[in-house]
Amino acid sequence: MVIQLTGNVQYTITLDPSVWIFDDRKIDFSKAFSKIEQDKSDDDELKKKAQFWDREVYQQQINPPVNKSINSFEKKKILEGTFVMPIHHFLENALVYDNAKGAILETTNGEIHITLDELQHSLLLFAQKGKQIQEDGPVHLYFQDGSNQQDPITGINKIVIE
Repeated sequence: MVIQLTGNVQYTITLDPSVWIFDDRKIDFSKAFSKIEQDKSDDDELKKKAQFWDREVYQQQINPPVNKSINSFEKKKILEGTFVMPIHHFLENALVYDNAKGAILETTNGEIHITLDELQHSLLLFAQKGKQIQEDGPVHLYFQDGSNQQDPITGINKIVIE
């Protein structure tokens, strides 16, 4: 259940949505389409990480570092949450060539052509209620503006940059 990102890119990338649950870049689906909420939560998350860093530096001066696991709230959230991943992170790593015109999404139902801008501002749903997308998976593509929120693009097997 992997997806290949290929075509008019410098580096072909294989995407494995099964490991994204551990990725800090994932976004809770319920907050994915509200830009203001997302920016605020990003700021809050940054503040939390800064406080955690300060606390860890202080603790290391007192005690040796200890391998800490995630707390039970975070674990429950991961095991029961519905998450999306912004695709722009992967497009940046693939290094899309400047002459790229668009993208072809190869799905189980045929090819779907979208603009490069639409792809750049898309989210990939990879987990529902803590489980991988099995039916019409491995991901569902949603546009960031939420215009296809009721009818996402499903069954994506390959993304080809034109």
